[in-house]
Amino acid sequence: MNSPHPVTDELPPPDLESRAGPDDHDDLRLWLRLLTCCTLIEGDIRSRLRTEFETTLPRFDLMAQLQRVPEGMKMSELSRHMMVTNGNITGITDQLEKEGYVERLKVASDRRSSIIRLTPKGRRAFQKMADAHEHWIQVLFNGLSDKSRKSMFEALGELKLLAQTRLGSRG
Repeated sequence: MNSPHPVTDELPPPDLESRAGPDDHDDLRLWLRLLTCCTLIEGDIRSRLRTEFETTLPRFDLMAQLQRVPEGMKMSELSRHMMVTNGNITGITDQLEKEGYVERLKVASDRRSSIIRLTPKGRRAFQKMADAHEHWIQVLFNGLSDKSRKSMFEALGELKLLAQTRLGSRG
C-alpha cells in the first residue's frame, strides 16, 4: 500500500493560511502565514534529519546546545535552553549516551547532578548534521532576493522585540 507522503510516511502539513477567511484581520492572516512557513520548513528539516542521519530534531537541538558549550551543561540548563522538561532531556540524553555521542560527568559538589557534554564522536556527527542543515536552509532561502531576505530579517527582529516586551518572554 502506498503511503500518503513517501519520504516521511506522514501526511504533508496543513496549509494553516487556509484557516483565514477573507474577512479576517491582516494581523491574523500574517500570523497564519508565518506559522505555515515555520511548519513547512520544520517538517522538511525533520524529514531530512530522519532520512539522511537517522535522527530527530530534538536530538539535533540537544546536540546543538552542547556544541555551543564544550565544557557541557547540566540537565536543568539544557531543559531551560530547549524549553522542554527534564524528563524529555533525560530520554534524549540516554539514547545519545548509548550511541556514544554524549557523556555524563558527575559534579563533585553535587552528586545528584551531572554535566552532559558531547564526546569527540558526538562532535563529529553533529558537525556533519549541522553542515547539512545549514546547506538545506541556504538552498531554501536562496530563492529570496537579498532585499527580501534583509527586509524579512528586520521585520522579524521588530516582531521579536515586540513579543518580548508585550509577552515578557525571553529569546
